[in-house]
Amino acid sequence: MSGQLSYSYQTPKGVPGSLLDISPYSIDSRVNGETDPAKMKYGMGAVIGANPGTDILVPTATSVAENFEGVILTGFTNQMNMSGDVSIFPLQTVGILRWGRAWVRVASGVSPNYGDQLYLIITGTNTGMFTNNAGAGIEVPGTFIGGLGTGDIAPAVIYNQKSATPPEPVLP
Repeated sequence: MSGQLSYSYQTPKGVPGSLLDISPYSIDSRVNGETDPAKMKYGMGAVIGANPGTDILVPTATSVAENFEGVILTGFTNQMNMSGDVSIFPLQTVGILRWGRAWVRVASGVSPNYGDQLYLIITGTNTGMFTNNAGAGIEVPGTFIGGLGTGDIAPAVIYNQKSATPPEPVLP
């Protein structure tokens, strides 16, 4: 007989792809441009797809920082199978955190610290996940704002990637 054999009285610290807090944020809708429902996961980073502004893809070895769209957020369209695995199906609409704070997926063994630069992994088994190792991915506009949560996730802030500096104030 199998089943749950242990219980915890603690709430898990974070859920991949969930907002971290009620700080200001911007979320856009995009469509999963992948054909494999197991490829895209909540909390991963995504890049511009074949139809910019419409679809997103998991990054590849040719991805560049300018194509970073944001973090894939959980939503009301989650599809869970009987084993508890959640999939994002092809052509399913998802929310993309363009800027704000969220729990992001990190590669196994990564131990981020507050203020560490955010890098998106673009090759290997951890593709789409984040790290603080400059040699392991492309630099994206954001930083880690804490250590690991429950599992391989960490809180991060994503900055508005389309404007590196705030606009100058208009004087009368």
